[in-house]
Amino acid sequence: MAKVRTVFFCQSCGAQSSKWIGRCPVCGEWNTYVEEVIQKETVATTTGQWKPASTVPGGNTKKAAKSVQLGDILAEDEPRIVTPDGELNRVLGGGLVPGSIVLIGGEPGIGKSTLMLQIALSLSQLKVLYVSGEESEAQIKMRAERMADGQHSGCYILTETNTQNIFRQIDQVQPNILVIDSIQTMHSTLVESGAGSVSQVRECTAEFLKFAKETGTPVLLIGHITKDGSIAGPKILEHMVDTVLQFEGDRHLSYRILRTTKNRFGSTSELGIYEMQGDGLRQVSNPSEILLSQRGESLSGMAIGATLEGNRPLLVEVQALVTPSTYGTPQRSSTGFDAKRLQMLLAVLEKRAGLRLGQHDVFLNIAGGLRLDDPALDMAVCAAVVSSLNDLPIPGNVCLAAEVGLSGEIRAVSRLDQRLAEAEKLGFREMYVSQFNGKGLDLARFGLKVHAVSRLDEVLDGLFG
Repeated sequence: MAKVRTVFFCQSCGAQSSKWIGRCPVCGEWNTYVEEVIQKETVATTTGQWKPASTVPGGNTKKAAKSVQLGDILAEDEPRIVTPDGELNRVLGGGLVPGSIVLIGGEPGIGKSTLMLQIALSLSQLKVLYVSGEESEAQIKMRAERMADGQHSGCYILTETNTQNIFRQIDQVQPNILVIDSIQTMHSTLVESGAGSVSQVRECTAEFLKFAKETGTPVLLIGHITKDGSIAGPKILEHMVDTVLQFEGDRHLSYRILRTTKNRFGSTSELGIYEMQGDGLRQVSNPSEILLSQRGESLSGMAIGATLEGNRPLLVEVQALVTPSTYGTPQRSSTGFDAKRLQMLLAVLEKRAGLRLGQHDVFLNIAGGLRLDDPALDMAVCAAVVSSLNDLPIPGNVCLAAEVGLSGEIRAVSRLDQRLAEAEKLGFREMYVSQFNGKGLDLARFGLKVHAVSRLDEVLDGLFG
């Protein structure tokens, strides 16, 4: 016989309660508790198939775990699975770790399934099982044919949502890598609730986690996101997995960014950049050249700023447009840059540089569809605004990298040597930085003229006279 019980779960944070509650005591959201029926199986399953030990009480005869001293543990350096995708290897910390479980989230249509299928097709030496609960086999085949390696025989496709049936196929195929698309469509017969519910997502993730740790097979999970950009489902989902990747970008633009928000086996400051094309995602090894490739003649309102995305230096184009305000209240609009920080920099320009911007509309844009929050772009933003206001172009071989303080002082930024090396590689001849960055850094070894300044008015005088 099976024991059935009813539990209420918060659909926002995954908190559990034995009765309905109007306001969740954990996350504070209202009317988020939903009743779900949970059923625990007590019948032993068929022998010979892999099953999570937690779902079969008494079904496994594993030796009881015991504590050992830390010094007695033998640490073996297992080689990572290096994929042909260098950008994915970068964000994972060098490749896939055997037995790890990776969660990839992103907006609908951003390219999550395309990226995972592309990885599955490119691993010619390994056996990959691609499990899809959202597409049919014909749809996956059509998408695979658009890619160069669409006829790869080592990639197995399974369209199934029941985890028990998936594990039966795993026993037959014995894959080296497992891809689940997506975790919100999976359901287990051990839980009597709909697919995508808190209990189903948690139970299915626990089963795949148990499989990954016991067999040493890497598991890649694709996850949906909510309207505020967070991973859909309980927050415990992100705690259970080893790595959480966020696939970002504007669907109307070609560039995609793969960020790491959690990584137990590497750094969380890395990111990968892709370009969406008709035959799949293309790796962007040098994004600065692409972001600056559309520059033509020197026009007013454009400045080049040196920023850092993770550990990768980028040179981006900051565009500003300053026009007289038609209405009484001037507009302040920014795309890809923090609007509040733009307001602060405009106030600094009015107070410290004596510019009259109170009757002008200011529009700011980071070219390429990137969203950046590096303070090193402050100087480039100020220079672009002044350039558009006075209709004076900035020389095309000048780059800027410094933070602007409220008193108009130029503050130092981190890892200036990487920014200078990137600017030198792309052919820039001059660069404005803070004079406090010169301590401990040999600026003479770089092949470009470095202007070390301390005040914002020094930068404006050097650029516009």
